[in-house]
Formats: sequence, C-alpha cells, structure tokens
Amino acid sequence: MNSLQIMQDKFQLSFKNLADTERLIALALGVIFLTIGIAGFIPQFMAFPGDAPVTGVYIPRLSSSDGYGHLFGLFPTNYVHNAVHIVVGLLGIAAATSFSGSLVYNQGFAIMYVAIVLLGLIPATNTMFGLMPIYGNNVWFNALTAALAAYGGFVKPAELAKATGA
Repeated sequence: MNSLQIMQDKFQLSFKNLADTERLIALALGVIFLTIGIAGFIPQFMAFPGDAPVTGVYIPRLSSSDGYGHLFGLFPTNYVHNAVHIVVGLLGIAAATSFSGSLVYNQGFAIMYVAIVLLGLIPATNTMFGLMPIYGNNVWFNALTAALAAYGGFVKPAELAKATGA
C-alpha cells in the first residue's frame, strides 16, 4: 500500500466520522426540539401563570398569549413558540438524512440560536418582538443547543480540514 492510498483511506475514515457526527447532532437536535414542541401543547407538561411557584404573576406582552406557560415549570413558552420548536425539530430530523443537509442545518441552527440567545438577554427583544418568550431559562437552553450545533457545524469540519491539510 503506498502513502497516497494510506492518506486516502485516512481521509475517507475521517470524513465518515465527520458525516456521522453531523447527522447525529442534527438528529439529536431535531428530536429534542420536536419533543419539546409537542410537549408544549400538552397541558400536563405546562405550569400556567396561576400555578407557577413564583410570587406574583407575570405574563409578558405577547401578541398571542394563547398557551402561555412554563414548559416543565421552567421554560416560558406559548403556542407560537411550540410551533417553531416543532418546525425546527422536523427540519433537523429531515436534515439528518444527508451529510450536506445536516452540515447546513447545524451551521444555520448555531447562527440563529446564538442570535436568539442575544435577543433573549435584551429586555426590549426578549419576547421576539411580541411573538414568543425567549427569556429566562430559554436563554441557557438555547445557548447549550447553539453550542452543540456550532461544534458540529463549525468545529468538527475545521478539525477535518486541519487534519487532512485541506
């Protein structure tokens, strides 16, 4: 076996590892977001403002407060937010069927969710301009999922490029 063949085999193995990682991350994010999107429509998983174990009831100014509550008692959400999670989840599951789809999904997810984290930290924009709540525990959850997507979408491909000299 010559050195060129060894390099090609190493590249193919590295690329397969990258493709598997990309697809797994897209699938995991898809399943997580589809699950929490569906759970947001099930009353047993929601703590509604009157039920919340906090002092005072705060309902943010949302253009649609329908379904407003806290998923698992932690994450502020409403029906619009739940629908967005379902769409993001379905896109992730669909993207996981191919390497290129999962790479683009992970990169787009990372960029969009970093932006959502930043918007969630700013009081004037933490309801996504009145559409859905993205504040509170949503901020750290979105930051963690953005970090996972960024790892798959940007860090792993860069490692492959560096390792193969591309």
